[in-house]
Amino acid sequence: MSGTKATQFEARVREAVLVTGTVQGVGFRPAVYRLANRRGLGGWVQNTASGARLELEGPPGSIEAFLRELPQALPGGAALLGLTRTQIAPRGEVGFAIEASERGPGAEPALQADLATCSACLAEARDPTDRRARYPFVACAECGPRYSIATGAPYDRAHTTLARFPLCAACRAEYRDPGDRRFHAQATGCAACGPRLIAEDPAGLEVEGDAALRRAVEVLAQGGRVALKGLGGYQLLADARCAAAVCALRALKRRPAKPLAVMVADLAAARAVANPSEAEATLLASPEAPIVLVRGRAGAVCAEVAPNSPYLGVLLPTTALHALLLDDFGGPLVVTSGNLSGAPIVIDDAEARAQLGPGVDLLLRHDRPIAHAVDDSVAQVVCGRTQLLRRARGYVPRPLRSDLALPPLLAAGGQQKVTLARSSSAGVRLSPHLGDLDGGAAWARYLATRDALLADGPAPRAVACDLHPDYRTARACVSGELPRIGVQHHEAHVLAAAGEHGLEPPFLGVAWDGAGWGHDGTVWGGEFLRVEARTVRRVAHLQRFRLAGGDAAARDPRRSALGLLHAAGLEPPRGWLEASFGEAERRVLLRMLAREVRSPWTSSVGRLFDGVAALLGLGARASFEGEVAMRLQFAAEATLEAAAPLPFTLEAPAGAALLRWDEALRELLSELARGSSPGALAARFHAGLIEGILRVAEREQLPVVLGGGCFQNRLLLEGAVARLGARGFEVHWPQAVPPNDGGLAFGQLLGAARTLGGE
Repeated sequence: MSGTKATQFEARVREAVLVTGTVQGVGFRPAVYRLANRRGLGGWVQNTASGARLELEGPPGSIEAFLRELPQALPGGAALLGLTRTQIAPRGEVGFAIEASERGPGAEPALQADLATCSACLAEARDPTDRRARYPFVACAECGPRYSIATGAPYDRAHTTLARFPLCAACRAEYRDPGDRRFHAQATGCAACGPRLIAEDPAGLEVEGDAALRRAVEVLAQGGRVALKGLGGYQLLADARCAAAVCALRALKRRPAKPLAVMVADLAAARAVANPSEAEATLLASPEAPIVLVRGRAGAVCAEVAPNSPYLGVLLPTTALHALLLDDFGGPLVVTSGNLSGAPIVIDDAEARAQLGPGVDLLLRHDRPIAHAVDDSVAQVVCGRTQLLRRARGYVPRPLRSDLALPPLLAAGGQQKVTLARSSSAGVRLSPHLGDLDGGAAWARYLATRDALLADGPAPRAVACDLHPDYRTARACVSGELPRIGVQHHEAHVLAAAGEHGLEPPFLGVAWDGAGWGHDGTVWGGEFLRVEARTVRRVAHLQRFRLAGGDAAARDPRRSALGLLHAAGLEPPRGWLEASFGEAERRVLLRMLAREVRSPWTSSVGRLFDGVAALLGLGARASFEGEVAMRLQFAAEATLEAAAPLPFTLEAPAGAALLRWDEALRELLSELARGSSPGALAARFHAGLIEGILRVAEREQLPVVLGGGCFQNRLLLEGAVARLGARGFEVHWPQAVPPNDGGLAFGQLLGAARTLGGE
């Protein structure tokens, strides 16, 4: 190894130090270099397949001071998981160096996530006198692509998709200069040596560089659609103020009503389209730069962007390419995943040309390949804290709970909002959001992600998966002699929420969602689970009702409404049946319920939301999961009057208690007939459910963990947290791990580890 020899090294020691955690792609080695020089230490630092390896030589007190100061000296994206020290013989080195990386076997390093372009780099791109003026791929040691370009470990330029772009003399000088912020910045480059920006029209005509940006602005200004190659995949762009452009984009995606995200140039522009709180503004401007759900401003963008929703998904530019485009365009842009319905996000240029090209007016691409697909993350601020609804760009592949000592396991995830997870010595690694597994391309992406996780670390001892007999994910992850450990869907939800906070049993888990296979073979979704050290017991659940047609009810809230009316023996609102169904359809569905044919039992709170929303006239069909339930939430939030809870009662027969909704529904229909507004009744419905949670909590007298997709509903979540907290309960809810099925794999790992620990 390199270094200058000391003429005498009495009273000097040398230590080999292995550092694990998020230490690659975050400016760790430059920070170590600067701190070692400040402390007068000799030695070196290098990336390895296991993390970062250091050798430090100098007076013992200086080495101790170095290690004590190291955590504070690191850039914001770094995270130390472990530090192993070994005494070795001094060599007399007084200089410190960054050595070439070593590629070899070992535990995988914790790679850094892709980070939004920092303000210093954006200032360069916007400065006409800077040598990187108008360069759309500017990056430094603390920002830019990481995971999306990584092809192997350790994280060095040679192990990224930038390996094909050798640095020019000017960039190489910056890379080697310890005083430069691009010192050992692997993603650095400039117009002379880095990736090129290319605009390609439907006829195949191309322009490059700034002309490509100008062409994209022209297309967008004329109401056209652009497919832009971002950090982790293609995105579809349109003018957020142009209804025709947004409708055309919706037609291309086959997404008639689901809200679309809007990208704006900066926080001032964000405040022009929405009303972010201080916490929401901080999250928007964070290096992770997720889409943040914020209260929108009426008329700031066209109504077609987020129909029937008071919230707007807002994000700031994630790259200099986005920033320059927004600067030149001068207004908000719809930015949504570059994929068609049922397909994963496109990362390949040829696929973009074939799949997206026919529906857009321009491809704005670059020649830096994407190694890992990673979609935009989605978050909201609830009770003053960030809650991730989709964990992807900016967060993946950071380890979760790196302090967890779990055996090596693989978790298969669910069937919607799918992620996989793996545990190893580097903690728990959750894959990027993969979406729903509806088509062949999505399934192929799932299998590729599974294989990448399996290849990156020690062989798993077992595979954790959902109990549902029809989930392809479980079958795909079990092969050969590898044992399969089934983890019940709702148990996984509450274990994930508890696990991210380090909460140990016993606790009461409240798992509310649309559907999950129960131990009794029925559809669960309104569960109260008492989690002990070795066991999980269902202590209460929502009163059951039947779903005519089973899974079809998820997109047809009318069926949930019929099931509720049938189970409670209630008549619908006057004229509701006739307005909601044709005569033949009505007759068939009622017969199915009466004969209990293709009408499975469910205890789902999600389907209860759907049915109540349909009976209140808030929606008969859902074009996406949860659409009508969201309308019920929004109607309740718009109500200013105090909400007296509807009477959800707790009945305690032998076995699990029942949270009954029939009296609540009876009163709701009665009040609706008397002229109460749907919004007021929606608010009372939420308040009644919150009281139901409190009743079960008072019965069990344990800390409470809230999990499952229903707790994406901020009115329900904030109300439950406040009500339980006011009565002295310790309350935990999903934050770093999504409450929906995107967090299922993490809970499956924890459930499988409990099973193995009990053997």
